[in-house]
Amino acid sequence: MKTGNKSLMFALMAVLFWSTIGSAFKLTLNYLNFVQVLFFASFIAVIFLALTLTISGKMRNIFCLSKKYIGMSAIMGFLNPFAYYLILLKAYSILQAQEAVVLNYIWPMILVLLSIPFLRQKISLISFLALLISFSGIFVIATEGRIMTMRFSHPAGVALALVSAFFWASYWLLNLKDKREETEKLFMNFAFGFLYILIYILSTNNLVLPGIKGIIGTVYIGLFEMGITFVLWLKALKYAENTARVSNLVYLSPFLSLICVSVFVGEKILISTIAGLILIIGGILIQHFIGKTAKAI
Repeated sequence: MKTGNKSLMFALMAVLFWSTIGSAFKLTLNYLNFVQVLFFASFIAVIFLALTLTISGKMRNIFCLSKKYIGMSAIMGFLNPFAYYLILLKAYSILQAQEAVVLNYIWPMILVLLSIPFLRQKISLISFLALLISFSGIFVIATEGRIMTMRFSHPAGVALALVSAFFWASYWLLNLKDKREETEKLFMNFAFGFLYILIYILSTNNLVLPGIKGIIGTVYIGLFEMGITFVLWLKALKYAENTARVSNLVYLSPFLSLICVSVFVGEKILISTIAGLILIIGGILIQHFIGKTAKAI
């Protein structure tokens, strides 16, 4: 198989798996609370990543890390998986799956905002307009299309979804400065994140043994949200002849996610959700393509 075809195959597999995760979150939350879901899913992810490093012969590198990188993983592990998923899963427990799925895709625009103070980047007029377009999508979703009334259906859930996006964008910024090998870095981050969630679940008396459906859900999330899918995506980028083209396949994920939510969760997809998603993704695409062109000119 040609490298370009391999890249496309791995990328599409990753996107398809990611597209099922919103439904997996919502269904698993029927059997476990958000703390328990994160605890068991992150445990599965740590085990999978440890096995991946062991098989590839890279586990020995973990024992040679400097204090600087251990400290970085301690911070990044707090941001993701601990804070990010804890808040996101709580949002899923409040919102409809379709709302949480779409709102989670606002993080690239939050990343643009955070880049201003932390990376000292200037924001262009086009980028500013793109931000307005994306954030207008939030209001469409949060009000279920009743924008003029400004009545939010689940304000706490919307706020939590946006806060989780903030933590993910912050994690992404720190990740750019961390030059370690990706799988090693992810393992250390998840190891610290699992330690934090272990302390949290014990302190809140949330530790229970899940039933079979809870086990299936958390294993699926641990593997296909936090483990295997990440490895597939790395392989897609490794074999890609044009990484930008491969990366753009990610924009298929929210639309496929809504199909999964409709089929597996049984939610009727609202017109306001689709409209909000189009606004959010539209703003991101304007920022990504037109913004780059304007900057180059």
